[in-house]
Amino acid sequence: MKNIAIVTGASSGMGREFALQLSQYVQVDEIWAIARRAEALEALKAEVPVPVRPICLDLLDSKSFETLENLLEAEQPNVALLVNAAGFGKFGAYHKVSIQDDCRMIDLNCKALLVMTRMVIPYMGPGGHILELDSLSAFQPVPYITTYGATKAFVLSYSRAMNRELKDKGIRVMAMNPGWVKTEFFNHAFQTNGDGEVRYFDRLYEAKDVVAVGLKDLYRSKKDYSVPGLPVKMQVFLVKLVPHSMVMNIWLNQQKKAKNNEGLTTK
Repeated sequence: MKNIAIVTGASSGMGREFALQLSQYVQVDEIWAIARRAEALEALKAEVPVPVRPICLDLLDSKSFETLENLLEAEQPNVALLVNAAGFGKFGAYHKVSIQDDCRMIDLNCKALLVMTRMVIPYMGPGGHILELDSLSAFQPVPYITTYGATKAFVLSYSRAMNRELKDKGIRVMAMNPGWVKTEFFNHAFQTNGDGEVRYFDRLYEAKDVVAVGLKDLYRSKKDYSVPGLPVKMQVFLVKLVPHSMVMNIWLNQQKKAKNNEGLTTK
């Protein structure tokens, strides 16, 4: 039986970094790298020390799950690790983000993550690990990142509860909740942020550093969520103590002054 890892959103950003680093923590025969961009997945093969199977799928298309389910049934692998890193967000006032994009965020950030998790669990045994890529925004309402933040609140709650449910099976689930990370995420997010409703980015982290912390916490701790970076940890701690109305006021006041908002897009 082939021992594999599955990584969604593997063509860039955090997903790509997980594919690059996971072999430091888990031994697998192959990585199934899932994303829409075939060329980027092919390029990944030359950078990863483990054989990579590029699987070009759009997780916003329900037929993609049929394709993956058929592949799992045909090969009957043991999935040692699932990383759900696919997702996107949009910044800006609610009326600038189309209803279609709001629904797409829910479909990819929540529905696709749930379907991938449920689909893979039957192919996991004791010692299996699932990492759900989440966000600092899961811990508080975030005006002007409204729908994205709400989807990440779902991911946090879902991951922690599933970790308890799967404990008897020996499968561990952990949400990973970074702050701002320099990735292609901003390419999409800024498309609807023309008036700069979101412009204050207090700290920016590198994807490789954040992923290293996430994998370490997944395999070397018992946490059901991971928060990379001491300043981000402090923010999460304070958000639990302060009324959310005050948290939102602080956030909105921060947006009056730009910080670290240059050079965030790669286009």
